[in-house]
Amino acid sequence: MLSGIPTLYVDREYASPYALSVYVALMEKQLPFQLQTLNLAVNEQCGLEFSRCSLTRRVPTLAWADFSLSESSAITELLDEQWPSPALYPQSLEQKAKARQIQAWLRSDLLPLRIERSTEVIYFAPNPAPLSAAAQQAADKLLAIACELLQPGQAHIFSSWSIVDIDLSLMLNRLHRNGDPLPAHLIDYIERQWSRPAVQAWLNLDRPLPLVE
Repeated sequence: MLSGIPTLYVDREYASPYALSVYVALMEKQLPFQLQTLNLAVNEQCGLEFSRCSLTRRVPTLAWADFSLSESSAITELLDEQWPSPALYPQSLEQKAKARQIQAWLRSDLLPLRIERSTEVIYFAPNPAPLSAAAQQAADKLLAIACELLQPGQAHIFSSWSIVDIDLSLMLNRLHRNGDPLPAHLIDYIERQWSRPAVQAWLNLDRPLPLVE
């Protein structure tokens, strides 16, 4: 049984999509936590102190006094098992497996799109360059799958909200905030997810400009 107030380690710009996912999970469950930022541009995540608490030396990492965990989906699954209500994942075995499938896909695929439409286009400034052929192919795949998962007027991927809605809407928002075309019902979906108080709290954090080398 985990106890005490954990520390959530995130990037100093609050731009990591994976840090957003864990931050929202903690806020949705109304769990107290401390927020600690790391300057990834100068490799603070490789420092000895952080290396001792983060096996993968990556953000987000959630650390208690005697236990720590990195990798966002591992963290959100742990939170859901330790504090089941309100749920972050669907309750049925099949839907929970589908949710984990979507999370794994979003974290492992679409690399050209993630590079050319980094989260900086959401938080700082759009990228005026058109998508390359590879990134456009990734965007087309993203939109095709999103349209399979979401019909017009559908509020959530599953029967109720889940943390996967935040993950998918973040990926879609890379295009939307940059001015790239999206179907109207996907724009509605993004705006619905990003109006949640937990996401608004993330957006309202004091966000410094990224360091330029």
